Amino acid sequence: MGNDPKVSNAFMSFAQNAPEHQKIWMETAIKLDGASNLDKKTETLAYIAVLAALRLDSGIPFHVIEAKKAGASREEVISAVLIGLPAAGNAVIQSLPAAVQAYDGQ
Repeated sequence: MGNDPKVSNAFMSFAQNAPEHQKIWMETAIKLDGASNLDKKTETLAYIAVLAALRLDSGIPFHVIEAKKAGASREEVISAVLIGLPAAGNAVIQSLPAAVQAYDGQ
């Protein structure tokens, strides 16, 4: 994590100011990841869709890079952001710039 620009300032602050909480959070996230029956690419794309629907844009860049590493195409990332349109409305489009910039490496 360190000074990784893809990790949000809020998450870095969480790690620095509440290290025990962050450690427990990460251990839980790792266990939940291990319990998933989805392949890594599908899981990361689904997570991007959830982040977009909840308007948690600060997490988008990190998870887009993870999706790209797992083999997701640019078009798949865009589709993941936009899949929530029927349920969440056009709020999901707010995440599109962060997702495309992260995928394109900008």
